[in-house]
Amino acid sequence: MNRMIDILAELGSRLQGFGSDEHTSHVVTEAIELNEWFSREHILMAVDAIREEFLCREKLQQWAAQYSKAPSSATVAIIMAGNIPLVGFFDLMCTLMAGHRAAVKPSSKDSVLTNYIISLLRGISPDIPICAFEPELVYDKVIATGGDEAARHFRQCYASIPSLIRGSRHSVAVLDGNESEDELQALQSDIFTYNGLGCRNVSLIFIPEGTMLKLCPPKMGEMYRGTYRHTKAMRTMLGQPYIDYGECIAVEESFFSPNISQINYCHYRSIEQVERWIAEHNTELQCIVSHAIAHPRAVAFGRAQYPSLADYADGVDVMKFLTE
Repeated sequence: MNRMIDILAELGSRLQGFGSDEHTSHVVTEAIELNEWFSREHILMAVDAIREEFLCREKLQQWAAQYSKAPSSATVAIIMAGNIPLVGFFDLMCTLMAGHRAAVKPSSKDSVLTNYIISLLRGISPDIPICAFEPELVYDKVIATGGDEAARHFRQCYASIPSLIRGSRHSVAVLDGNESEDELQALQSDIFTYNGLGCRNVSLIFIPEGTMLKLCPPKMGEMYRGTYRHTKAMRTMLGQPYIDYGECIAVEESFFSPNISQINYCHYRSIEQVERWIAEHNTELQCIVSHAIAHPRAVAFGRAQYPSLADYADGVDVMKFLTE
């Protein structure tokens, strides 16, 4: 694994300043042209999160020390999602760290950024074991991410081989009323970054009984504002109550919001009540933003979009899956 750590640390160095020169600015522009939900700010944030959390040599060494290289090399198909920039990078990195060959199928909505990263890796190590996914081939293992319908399809297609299939997940925040102004401001990033499209974006907020929900949404892009206008119009037409925050609406419901521009919130009487709800919905949750709840996937305010190497999606250890 040491050689791969060297390669990944060098990748982090080469990504420093991404977007600040003519070449990488062109990459950003091409990525946005391919996916109108992407923005320059969000692409740079995604690259920064990868550099900070995944490509730091010291963090890689501490993380890798927990695992042994797979007993034999395999070819792993990686079918990536494209809802947020470079969302499939972690699976690629884990596959390479485990000593396998990665057969990559980027999402059509995120192929520019994914292929750019692969080109950098090949520039660092021309023999790096990355190839294009070919649907007619049989693979040793599969990691596939998508919506619930896509996940059902993947489970049928790859039922006979070891697979790690991910569908839709949601994230929540639990407030206890003792949050600082800085924490409440950081929560806005957990909600609105990437237009709320990521599984780590908070879409349901628990607040103590007798308190009001405070939201300060930033100026959102036109795609998001289109969904906001539509959602608000539909609820108005149906006579359904909501709070209008100018860029999004909030609805008092104890289930996940069906629309990215709608934030649901729920009052609670005791933290135990919230803990019971979380236990009942644990398989639907990606992460919990809170300092009031003890949970394996709990994160600090403002850190939902900065998962660490140990913050495995769906709570499933990808390296364990790849190395056993």
